[in-house]
Amino acid sequence: MRHLKNKIHLNRTASHRKALFGNLSAELFLHKRIETTLPKAKYTRRYAERMITFARRGDLAARRQVARFIRNPVAIQKLFSELGPHFKHRPGGYTRIIKLGPRRGDAAPMALLELVGFDDAVTPETKSTKSTGKSRLKAAQQVKSKKAKGVKVDRDKPEETPEAESTVAQKEVDVTESEATEVPEVSAAPEENDDTAKTSDKSASETIEDNPEAQKENDASEKPAESDKDVAEESSKE
Repeated sequence: MRHLKNKIHLNRTASHRKALFGNLSAELFLHKRIETTLPKAKYTRRYAERMITFARRGDLAARRQVARFIRNPVAIQKLFSELGPHFKHRPGGYTRIIKLGPRRGDAAPMALLELVGFDDAVTPETKSTKSTGKSRLKAAQQVKSKKAKGVKVDRDKPEETPEAESTVAQKEVDVTESEATEVPEVSAAPEENDDTAKTSDKSASETIEDNPEAQKENDASEKPAESDKDVAEESSKE
């Protein structure tokens, strides 16, 4: 009879299971949340909560008991310095499991395993949820509903909120107003052209005054019409 035989083998040997749950627990202590399959999450939950109970004691014997299973010294240090005091007055129930639905490809049931009381912890997976001001529990439920509907979820891209849309629209209005109020710059090129034309006229007049022959040629060129009229009158008289 299989009385009280609730061990999960997961198609692994005993040593492999020990290393697996130790590594998953260490990642949970470091990042406050991990995403894995539902059977692994259920068994890792029991494993991790036992380690947190040792951390609540905080003595040397408890550290040695934790070091038997968890090989990451950074995770052990964080467990005893941060998580132990955090759960000091909480008698159990340090973690929660949130189901995410089947995984694409092999349809394995996925779940989030996270520590209670660290909803605002900054992790690479929760940047979008913190920017929108939502708790990770609500974000996970929203991801689950989207996956159930068949909508593709991008975890790195933050969701657009009505406030963000209003700020973008306000920026576009400000840009259009600034473009409308801009005064076109007046180029100084025409003034320079006028100055050059005036200087050229002055130089031409000075050269004509200095040379009398050029003055006569200029006078003759200014009265071509009169000479043509005289020639035409003389030819008509003849």
